[in-house]
Amino acid sequence: MRFLVISAHDYRSPRKAGIHFLAAELAKLGPTRFFSVRYSSLSKFKSDPRESLDAYANQKAVFENVECYLWKTLIHPFNTGKPRLRGFENFLFLQYIRHPSPVLVEWIKEADAIFFESGIAPIFFDLVKRLNPNAKTIYVASDDLGTINVADFVKQTFERVAPRMSAICLKSRFMASGVPNTANRYLIPHGFDFSVGEHADPSPYPPGVHAVSVGSMLFDPAFFVVASKQFPQVVFHVIGSGTPPHPGYGDNVRVYDEMPHRQTLPYIKHASFGIAPYRSADVPRYLADTSLKLIQYDYFKLPAVCPHAAVGDYTSRFGYEPGNAESITAAIRNAMQAPRVSSRKPLHWSEVVQRMLNPAEFDDTKLQVS
Repeated sequence: MRFLVISAHDYRSPRKAGIHFLAAELAKLGPTRFFSVRYSSLSKFKSDPRESLDAYANQKAVFENVECYLWKTLIHPFNTGKPRLRGFENFLFLQYIRHPSPVLVEWIKEADAIFFESGIAPIFFDLVKRLNPNAKTIYVASDDLGTINVADFVKQTFERVAPRMSAICLKSRFMASGVPNTANRYLIPHGFDFSVGEHADPSPYPPGVHAVSVGSMLFDPAFFVVASKQFPQVVFHVIGSGTPPHPGYGDNVRVYDEMPHRQTLPYIKHASFGIAPYRSADVPRYLADTSLKLIQYDYFKLPAVCPHAAVGDYTSRFGYEPGNAESITAAIRNAMQAPRVSSRKPLHWSEVVQRMLNPAEFDDTKLQVS
């Protein structure tokens, strides 16, 4: 089979999300292409992580056995956040759809299965059905559309096309309320690359107690203002937060630039505990099941500190209320005293791919909403 992934990520980006691991697994099964959308001259004002790839925009390239294309336009459609500009938003989206990249058209025609990552990608569903009506169409719900604040045009388009897709793949049962209640919904949790254990040594730490936070999603620097003062004996390692050191940080906070995923692994494996410092007001419940950092912490048997909403039913996580110094202190103290255990074993990415391609063949994909 020939596969096409449409996403607002780029496969070549150093920052890895689940869609990157999915594409890598697809490449083991057949020719795989990764088409990156929603990138333009406007992206530099949003600190788009793909900006480092700007020189390669609008050029086909092969990276780690996946053919890549970063489609750059003069401007791209976006959510203005202003109801009075809804007409202008819709115009931008319609122009984007009506003038697709010739490469996207070519790749759609040649694909046997097309994966639409949540976000802007579903707006191309009608184009896919017109150019290649026999292709499997698979929606990968990496995030709830309301959580990532997509434009109404995208939400309305998804509502309309969702029932016609081959499969809507949810990574958490908590995502069910954010998609249409259709018979093609399946629960297929986040996969895991078990080879990470081969790249997690040696320890980068000197003797002592070390805590690690990896990534920038919903990053809350105020957590470390509190934690560094309450636990001066702990060294807090903040990797790729996307924010400069906060003036309130203690001397025991180390801030690192974003680094390739593999380089973060020794910091995770050899830490005393992990931290997912999400901002409370923006934490969706499904992060308990979809947060890659929390899944990695659990794999390495690392006690984790995170907001209550992201604890889920994982016994190795200790919740706190963001902004509440007393609850942050209690969560860290509990994590430092906890045994190193894993709460559950995730699926291999190969198992995830097989479920996405043929979800009805697996009993564990049935969605049960509580």
